[in-house]
Amino acid sequence: MCSLGLQAQSHWRDSLTVLNREIALAPRNTDLRLRKAAVNIQLEQWEYAIEEYSRVLEIDPKNPAAFYYRAYANNHIKRYDKARSDYETFLTIVPKHFEAQIGLAMVKRNLGRQLDTMEELNRLVQQFPDSALAYAARAGYETELKQYDAALYDWSEAIRRQPRNLDFLVSKVDILITLKRYPEAWAILEESLRQGTPRSLLKPWIDKCK
Repeated sequence: MCSLGLQAQSHWRDSLTVLNREIALAPRNTDLRLRKAAVNIQLEQWEYAIEEYSRVLEIDPKNPAAFYYRAYANNHIKRYDKARSDYETFLTIVPKHFEAQIGLAMVKRNLGRQLDTMEELNRLVQQFPDSALAYAARAGYETELKQYDAALYDWSEAIRRQPRNLDFLVSKVDILITLKRYPEAWAILEESLRQGTPRSLLKPWIDKCK
């Protein structure tokens, strides 16, 4: 693993050298700068990536990729206000972008803005009513807030859309166990076992239902 990791690092650093050389010849080429910023992210050079995306936006003030990935980089280093601003700007350019909507919701969560976070997650579900991940994202936040009834509904909706998703299933079971609704939790586990889920994967939850 260490050898592979070093090889990957070496590959990305070589790519960076080449891109820097190409950018020196064509400094207003936004495609080259976006590619360089992507390599900076691979190398976890977050500040350099943010600087590069900012240069792209100086050249092309409405470049959606620069806003989206600058938001991602700022979020990674906990500059949540800047990440929020970039996600919001990106969504004015590319409305109904699933990943950006989730990114904005999580940034607002990290800022401690509970009502705004829930508003974003409600909007996500409204815009993507067929998405299991939209319901799961809202369910996860409701679980965090201990809004268990709402979370159970949303986990059920997520499971209805992705019945084989084990993470969704055990998340719902966790809440039922927390509420001491053991027969309901066991019924879900039993059905999953009937559908072929290995018992070893469900053992921690099965043990809690005994």
